[in-house]
Amino acid sequence: MRHHNANRTFGRSKNQRSALMKGLVLSLISHEKIETTEAKAKELRPKIEKMVTRAKKPTLAGKRLLLSGLYHNEEAVQKLTEKIAPRYEDRAGGYTRITKLTPRKGDASPMAVIEFVK
Repeated sequence: MRHHNANRTFGRSKNQRSALMKGLVLSLISHEKIETTEAKAKELRPKIEKMVTRAKKPTLAGKRLLLSGLYHNEEAVQKLTEKIAPRYEDRAGGYTRITKLTPRKGDASPMAVIEFVK
């Protein structure tokens, strides 16, 4: 029984899921817009929004938490704190947008674009 297990598993083990999310988070920060499946985009949204909220406050502790959350990728932390977070200084939340696309040709899985709101 899967009571109270609301997270999506994507048919992967825990370490594979975390590696998948790591790649998606870093890709979204570097490209600011990625195309993925709808389920992966919905799972990615809370993670990235919490990171942007953390990056809005430029404290040393916040940067260290972002470094550990972004797998010690200093370029991603720098871009998040210096370029992305200042755009949303007066915004209370909702930094990303998920737009649905047509299903994928091969397996007909629903696709979506996740991007930062301008």
